[in-house]
Amino acid sequence: MTTEMFSKISLGDVELQNRITMAPMTRARCTPGDDSNTMPNDLMVEYYAQRAGAGLIITEATAISELGYGWINAPLITTPEHAAAWKKVTDAVHEKNGKIYLQLWHMGRQAHSSFHPSTNYIVSASDVKISTGNSKDYHGNNVEHETPRALTVEQIQETINDYVKAARLSKEAGFDGVEIHGANGYLIDQFLQSYTNKRTDEYGGSVENRVRFLKEIVEAVIADGSFPAISIGVRMSPNGSFGDMGSDDNDVLFPHAAEQMSKYGLAYLHVMDGTGFGAHGKCKLVTAMDMKIKFKGPLMVNVGLSKESGEGMLRSGVADLVAYGRPYISNPDLAERFQNKLALNPDSVYEDWWSPIGAKGYTDFPFYKQPADASPVGDEENKEAVSSQ
Repeated sequence: MTTEMFSKISLGDVELQNRITMAPMTRARCTPGDDSNTMPNDLMVEYYAQRAGAGLIITEATAISELGYGWINAPLITTPEHAAAWKKVTDAVHEKNGKIYLQLWHMGRQAHSSFHPSTNYIVSASDVKISTGNSKDYHGNNVEHETPRALTVEQIQETINDYVKAARLSKEAGFDGVEIHGANGYLIDQFLQSYTNKRTDEYGGSVENRVRFLKEIVEAVIADGSFPAISIGVRMSPNGSFGDMGSDDNDVLFPHAAEQMSKYGLAYLHVMDGTGFGAHGKCKLVTAMDMKIKFKGPLMVNVGLSKESGEGMLRSGVADLVAYGRPYISNPDLAERFQNKLALNPDSVYEDWWSPIGAKGYTDFPFYKQPADASPVGDEENKEAVSSQ
């Protein structure tokens, strides 16, 4: 019997074979070294190709500019050379009939000035410093968080142009679409939330003004034409505390933002409604249903889903796509295991998540192997396909 999770869905002219998404995860596996540590490499080609069974792959967060960068060995999308390196990834995924979006990223105040030799400073919506934990500099040392500079209106327009340029390069790289990262306390989220946005101009104050930056990014990318609206997704995290975030009016701001995004005919709205990534607790939780009511296109949900809860979200009609992150680290064939009722590999250890340690904990997790004496479970044709990988 075909479950809702394994029914097809179309995002524009791109048909997904199932409703499972591989969530974006920073893995920091670019090759260490000054000349290559922002370039996708052959190891990353293998990693994404292994996971092409997902209906949609969303790549790790990929910085759109020097000023948006701040994570050692994470990739960039700022030059034709980056696009050419990413093209090897998209070709490998497409050869396995997969679909893949690039996530566009600006870290804002979560970066460190040592990554920005052209400016030697970090930026945000306002000059609000992160108050918890520590930052890391370009050499991987733990350092104190810096106070960001508030972007000027002119710099805001320059940043919007950086998103447009990154989308163009993403198209050159062969991606099926892009996701604009507006979650997890990065720059767009810093504009959205009242805790970090203390501006008194047209980009601050009211919920309408705080959504303006995101709207102008979306509108500029659509107007440029590299991707139509139906190939552009947006990610939000209304409940998350990552990056020292959380505001007492998020339960008002984020449904409003979802309503505004609904006007563009986007591919999807990606909502981190779960609390497994940390919850700020400063207002009532914003649920997937709160966002679904306001956003009329496909809704993707994420954080802490099991196979059963994901299927339930789809069957209820609250979600149209379900995203899995950590299970995809240790199960490259997660979709196939879900479809065929196969056991999962043990969870990966924390040290594997984003440590720059090459293939270990990255591409060395086993695909399912059918034991010789095991009795078949579920559809025989699918079982044979999985066990032969």
